[in-house]
Amino acid sequence: MLQPRLLLRRPPKSCNWIISTLSFRQTRTNSSLEPAQPDAVQNSVLQNTALAFAPPPTRDEGSTFAMRTYKPRTPGVRHLRRPINDHLWKGRPFLPLTFAKKGQGKGGRNHTGRVTVRHRGGGHKRRIRTVDFSRMTPGKHTVDRIEYDPGRSGHIALITEEATGRKSYILAAESMRAGDTVQSYRAGIPQDLLDSMGGVVDPGILAAKTAWRGNCLPLHMIPIGTLVHNVGSSKDRGGVFCRSAGTYATVISKGDEGISKGNEGPTAKEAKFVTVRLQSGEIRKVSKDACATVGVVSNPHHQHRQLGKAGRKRWLGIRPTVRGVAMNAVDHPHGGGRGKSKGNVHPVSPWGVPTKSGYKTRNKRNPNKWVVVERTRNQGKRKRAQKG
Repeated sequence: MLQPRLLLRRPPKSCNWIISTLSFRQTRTNSSLEPAQPDAVQNSVLQNTALAFAPPPTRDEGSTFAMRTYKPRTPGVRHLRRPINDHLWKGRPFLPLTFAKKGQGKGGRNHTGRVTVRHRGGGHKRRIRTVDFSRMTPGKHTVDRIEYDPGRSGHIALITEEATGRKSYILAAESMRAGDTVQSYRAGIPQDLLDSMGGVVDPGILAAKTAWRGNCLPLHMIPIGTLVHNVGSSKDRGGVFCRSAGTYATVISKGDEGISKGNEGPTAKEAKFVTVRLQSGEIRKVSKDACATVGVVSNPHHQHRQLGKAGRKRWLGIRPTVRGVAMNAVDHPHGGGRGKSKGNVHPVSPWGVPTKSGYKTRNKRNPNKWVVVERTRNQGKRKRAQKG
């Protein structure tokens, strides 16, 4: 039986283990986040009424983390590296919320049976987990367990509604564990929370009591600077952005549209959009009523894993990728010839489409695109015809 070993950050000199610590900008949400004191919150609101904020999840810049490695008893585990996720559920999923992945689409084929996506097929049997990306049900939900999902890179959490006992799957935020309580505020502010604020919505107190890890809120209720995931695009849709492992978006501004001139306080007209920054650097404006979950998606070290052998790729349903220069001339434009030869041609796909950057692929009246190459009778040389 393979014996797992933990990679230590600073092992003793006499240790002969394989040490592989990776530097990564680790996402860490503050697990002991406590609501701010009402007096301090009210003072901050008085100083800046337009900006109400709660302590958002933070990120450490120079942190290191450990990966699990194994003794090289076989060649397949010599380079195997895995993130340490000992908190995951080790049993079967909640079967009423799953269905078998069968039929079309497993081998990268369309309804006619032709391969439309290459390098897919085979793999282990899977069951699709039905994940609730909308989270429209209000009330408190208790996290039963954190599970592995073969259909995504992040982990999922099985939650139970306290009022009805109904179970559902949601995306698990980083540092979320069994026993935590999460809530959705998409249906509005609960009456008990409104009564605790004296019947009047105080932005600072509201943010301090609702902007917690795992809670789903409309974007206009989330403080500026908070890291969020599972961000929606419109009011009636579920989350569509930042759903893979370790991803997040940042709320950078609110109320920059629709504010009447001369009014800068809370009495100004509410904005229709909230501006968020995605991890790609893209700045997007989404509806203020769109959903977002506070925190970062779980399993942030997914990108640093090493599968160790080709067979583990096949278990995941990924087929081999063969280089064009290794094929025969009948199979690829780069194939054939003696030795490693490209045949003195520019890089192209198996269907002859150029793959170098700068190639224009527009088809609608693009004056810069050159098409069919014809040979003229008079000049005896190639002439390019422009598509008008």
